[in-house]
Amino acid sequence: MATDGRYFNQASKQLDSNWELLKQGLEEVPTWQEWTADQSDGNKTVGVDPTVITAPDARKLAEKIEKKGGAGLVGVKTNLVDHVWGDSRPPRPKEKVRTLPLEFTGKNFEEKIEDLRKELEKKKSAGLIVSMLDEVAWLYNLRGNDIPYNPVFFSYAIITPATATLYVDSEKFNPNVESHLGDKVQVRPYNAILEDTKTLSLKPEIEQSMETNIAEKQSKEPKRKFMISTKASWALSLELGGENEVEELRSLVGDAKAVKNKTELEGMRACHVRDGAALSEYFAWLEEELVGKGTELDEVQAADKLESIRATKRNFAGLSFDTISSTGANAAVIHYKPEPGNCSVIDPKAVYLCDSGAQYLDGTTDTTRTLHFGTPTDMERKSYTLVLKGVIALDTAVFPKGTSGFALDTLARQFLWGEGLDYRHGTGHGVGSYLNVHEGPIGVGTRIQYSEVPLSAGNVLSDEPGYYEDGNFGIRIENIIMAKEVETKHHFGDKPYLGFEHVTMVPMCRRLIDVELLSGKEREWIDDYHKEVMGKTKGFFEGDERTMKWLERETAEL
Repeated sequence: MATDGRYFNQASKQLDSNWELLKQGLEEVPTWQEWTADQSDGNKTVGVDPTVITAPDARKLAEKIEKKGGAGLVGVKTNLVDHVWGDSRPPRPKEKVRTLPLEFTGKNFEEKIEDLRKELEKKKSAGLIVSMLDEVAWLYNLRGNDIPYNPVFFSYAIITPATATLYVDSEKFNPNVESHLGDKVQVRPYNAILEDTKTLSLKPEIEQSMETNIAEKQSKEPKRKFMISTKASWALSLELGGENEVEELRSLVGDAKAVKNKTELEGMRACHVRDGAALSEYFAWLEEELVGKGTELDEVQAADKLESIRATKRNFAGLSFDTISSTGANAAVIHYKPEPGNCSVIDPKAVYLCDSGAQYLDGTTDTTRTLHFGTPTDMERKSYTLVLKGVIALDTAVFPKGTSGFALDTLARQFLWGEGLDYRHGTGHGVGSYLNVHEGPIGVGTRIQYSEVPLSAGNVLSDEPGYYEDGNFGIRIENIIMAKEVETKHHFGDKPYLGFEHVTMVPMCRRLIDVELLSGKEREWIDDYHKEVMGKTKGFFEGDERTMKWLERETAEL
């Protein structure tokens, strides 16, 4: 079992003695690819299901196998796990697909496809195969419910200069979806994608007339290739004829989706105000129950209460991921998931970390707040304040256009590093617009792909440094921020400069802030932020004395 630092603690608890845990990223621990290549020594062949590995990853693995003396890598069409699973494997979900109105998307799907076709023409491409579920959903302004917390549906799409094909089981459609797509989109069964891509590979060009083909032969232009994302499966690449017959690139749809339009940005602002109000109401309720009434609540009961509050907010469509409701030592498990019968009672004398989010028709939220309902230790206050300083440093960053999230990562870590501390996860990830809460290609962190994609105005991402002491406590603070152009006194290199706008509207925990560790500008930022939170959310609490008192206390000037 191979996993990264987010899951070391969890994996150690959940794996029995039959398993060896490969802690990815630690010195002298092989990657899963290196381990696999080692097993191939002696001219062994490695098999892989080509539908669950990307073409670039397959090539890299094949190279490692060859270097270690293996016979090679082959795509195995019958997945052995599926074979063993047999009839007991659950069927694919058959949830209905629904349309997302223009009031939330800001752009109809016909315009998106035309924009994509312009890019196809620039790149002299035969077409693009779209394989990421959130990209298909975004492109066609459709949403589904096949994956928990992610409003997507099992699908593929092929866009060429003259056709648009959506691969999805039509039994998922209702008349509204059929009317939405009209005669502009051909609908094919989901499982037909590999057969159709193989057919495409046998045709010189899918919609070219005979005259066009003759003209191309005369001009000796190279044959136009189909494009697939570097995230597409090896199976798609193989059916199209292999790496020499396709053009692999970062997805054009993914890049377009990551730059939110005005409607999507406004939706993000609006849904985060409602979501922030829900969180403030929840934290006020939780404190009264734990401290005021002495109620015994476990982590799941608390998470369920938060969901019930969110469900009352306009445009609520569900959660965006499992709520991380964690007390004490559980807060040090970065992706902790409390379950009924397997969780802890919340200790009001310990740190409580809540990382949660929701799906709204007008946006997706993801917020983390760490609280303490009693008297925190000096180390807890110091850790919290160092993390908060990192949040502020990234929030207030100003940088030239062309800068990547890879370059900004140190801003959030610098104060922890100064104390010899750090965290084993990224600082920020892209966030979808009523789509996946983790969205590429942009992010802030040390992953190499974050160095390849510069941030752009309209990007929405998280700002979430943290610090974790295994077996003791965990700290994380997370706001959602949106990149925008900012005015600067100078314009070196004639470049626009970018900064961020925060949209999360939830107070920081006053008990955990060590004011002595803050600069004057940081104190000013916190006070201004709290004024903004109060101003934007207080209207939700008319007649709610408990939440208003909590909000007034938490947003008071430092």
